[in-house]
Amino acid sequence: MFTTEVIASLNELETSLYNYISQNGDKVAYMRIRELADETHVSTATILRFCRKLNCEGFTEFKVKLKLHLKENKTITLKNSQHSVMEFFERTLTGNLEENIMKAASAVSEADSVLFIGIGSSGILAEYGARYFSSLGKFSLYIKDPHFPIHANLNSVTIALSVSGENKFTVTHINQLKQEGSKIISITNTKHSTIAKISDINIPYYVTEELFENANITTQVPVIYILESLAREIYRLTK
Repeated sequence: MFTTEVIASLNELETSLYNYISQNGDKVAYMRIRELADETHVSTATILRFCRKLNCEGFTEFKVKLKLHLKENKTITLKNSQHSVMEFFERTLTGNLEENIMKAASAVSEADSVLFIGIGSSGILAEYGARYFSSLGKFSLYIKDPHFPIHANLNSVTIALSVSGENKFTVTHINQLKQEGSKIISITNTKHSTIAKISDINIPYYVTEELFENANITTQVPVIYILESLAREIYRLTK
């Protein structure tokens, strides 16, 4: 409801009003405009100007939008974690996951090194993957900066992690690495994504994507399973 642009446009009085509303939304939704003015020590004119900045004709319309906003936030329900994991095993392990892992392991075993890339939670798992692969004897690095300068002909494989498969920073990073001769393996939630399509090998895991407010909270258990299975298969091939 309160976008970054709206918050940035607020003056000092309007900001104090915003702070009060964000902390007392349930209460404000049933207040009269005069009651809110008394509580926040601002004029009713300031409140009306604040409402207009949120594209509301007046305080009544603002309260309606506020109630809907509060109701929407309260009705978010999270799936049981067991449901997400079982969904992965039921959908993916009955498909060609093992075949994709074998194909990816073969490509990695022939490379001198492995570069992991990813942003956000995928970046955290990319760092974990680099550590896990190195622990099993395959030298690996995690590069988190999509603008990191790479000017070399690489006999490497890049493993890109992305839930959506559409992260623009990861796409930029892949493009840079492809031009330097790195083979691209991607692990994404679906094969019908930009990152999956521009990869040499894609390993999709197919679980229902979950969002909470502005955060993507889709389970990452499948990614950990794939990374560890891939590392173990690489070890088997090289030994």
